[in-house]
Amino acid sequence: MSRLENKVAIVTGAASGMGEATAKLFAAQGAKVVAADINVAGLERVVAEVKAAGGEIVAKQVDIGNEEMIKDMIQTAVDTYGRLDILMNNAARLDFHKDVNVKDMDVFEWDETMRYNLKSVMLGTKYALPVMIENGGGSIINTASMGGQVGEMTKSAYAAAKAGVISLTRSTAVQFGKQGIRCNAIAPGMVMPKDRIDNAPEALAALIDIYKDIKLLDRIGDPMDIANLALFLASDESSFITGQVINSDGGMLVQNPTVNALKKANISW
Repeated sequence: MSRLENKVAIVTGAASGMGEATAKLFAAQGAKVVAADINVAGLERVVAEVKAAGGEIVAKQVDIGNEEMIKDMIQTAVDTYGRLDILMNNAARLDFHKDVNVKDMDVFEWDETMRYNLKSVMLGTKYALPVMIENGGGSIINTASMGGQVGEMTKSAYAAAKAGVISLTRSTAVQFGKQGIRCNAIAPGMVMPKDRIDNAPEALAALIDIYKDIKLLDRIGDPMDIANLALFLASDESSFITGQVINSDGGMLVQNPTVNALKKANISW
């Protein structure tokens, strides 16, 4: 039996990257999937590929900054499949050029980052909860970030929003656990498809090398790394796990920050 047989799932940000990998994996494991994204062309491609592989999936265009579209996304799952068991709040927004240090932060950029990265998670959760509770429970999976657990050189708004996602995840787990709701967060480090790594421009390639140097595992994360963890959290195999933030970062945050410097200096004791 497939691990998500008879379950209905919504995955946001499903037109590419981690969301695409997760939507495809959920469908391959028996879930009926609502793939949500603002990118219609990307959604159509993902839906066609899932259906060609025998999966059951529908596309739903959603701007996660729009409350009414989020409500409609939840209703689409109910209208199409009659229930909702899994919600993966994955879609996010990040502008590396505008999301800078606190002193230079544009207030509009701050507000938009909060709207898309934190408020959207609250709204998806808010409107999914009544449906899940009526069904007897469900699993909510929020994509947080390593950046929500550390200080950042830039990306001040993004880091703050992802820290908020972590807190919201824990509050949701506390408030609705007795009603059958599990809520967990995945915190990726750097994750990108292999073709993007292989064809990275010089600046990105340099950043990739820095991240590889810091990670305990000698590679950058792949979207399937996140999808596989999401599958576990969506399935009944994790039925006793809630309120957790699970880092999928290749070991970036587990080590003392001086480890790499000590290695380079060949110091040990």
